[in-house]
Amino acid sequence: MKQKSLLCVNNIGYEVSLELLKLYEQIPDKEAASYQQVRIIDESGKDYLYPADYFAPISIPVETRNKILLKSTR
Repeated sequence: MKQKSLLCVNNIGYEVSLELLKLYEQIPDKEAASYQQVRIIDESGKDYLYPADYFAPISIPVETRNKILLKSTR
């Protein structure tokens, strides 16, 4: 299953767990989607569910996405 790139556009209530305007990779989870949630690996390094409307899907080339994600884990 293809992973989507998501840009955090809201972190109210999750300021420690989510960085505003940071790119996250969505982990496919059909059950979560049915509840309007997305599963991502947050700042704790573990995967959790968050409201889907806290993120905006974006399309960027794979090479660029990998560079951004590599930099954000440093």
